[in-house]
Amino acid sequence: MREELTGRKSAAQEARSQETRDKLLDGALRTLVEQGIGKASARAIASAAGVNQALVFYHFGTVDELLVAACRRGAELRVARHRERLAGVTSFSELLAFGRALHEEEREAGHVDFLGQLLAGAQAHPRLARPTAVGLDLWIAEIEQVISRVLDGTPLAEFTDPAGLARAVAASFVGLELYEGVDPGGAEAAFAALEQLGALMGAVEELNPVARKAVVYTLRRQSGRGR
Repeated sequence: MREELTGRKSAAQEARSQETRDKLLDGALRTLVEQGIGKASARAIASAAGVNQALVFYHFGTVDELLVAACRRGAELRVARHRERLAGVTSFSELLAFGRALHEEEREAGHVDFLGQLLAGAQAHPRLARPTAVGLDLWIAEIEQVISRVLDGTPLAEFTDPAGLARAVAASFVGLELYEGVDPGGAEAAFAALEQLGALMGAVEELNPVARKAVVYTLRRQSGRGR
């Protein structure tokens, strides 16, 4: 009987502990978004989480470790939220349209500013560099799957590196998100240029078999593969 009560108590304690950790993770993300990394202290995070600041150190050891965990969790939640929609993307144009919609959503939610804080903070706080990269890698992995699926069976598949292209696409959108803050018109023009590129790729995909062979032949010749 005593063992059963002890087990129940342990389970309850574990649930309370996890609840506190979740509050701290949410509080850390909210602090980064609303106040910036320069003000992400144990006191500020604990206040946002509604808990005692001593619990920051009890559960995570240091503020940096809490920020690392919060960055990873934030990225995982956002990627998981959009994974189903990404799985339904069937063209590069659709991928760009998704990126445009995601950009608007991220900006409205304050995540663009949050990303800027992480990138800036990673320069001064090396501990943040890895979780920031891991968060971006989660997006890149999803984008790579889309690109591989979209290019499969097209004349461009033979000449494209999906992994490298996925990183290029992710880097472009990260840059545009930050660039928009200083030059909205320039960012809009860049988005439009990417959409034009998507339309060109779509046109290639719709070529008849003879025209596709001509495109492949030309690409091979220009890349030196046809010699």
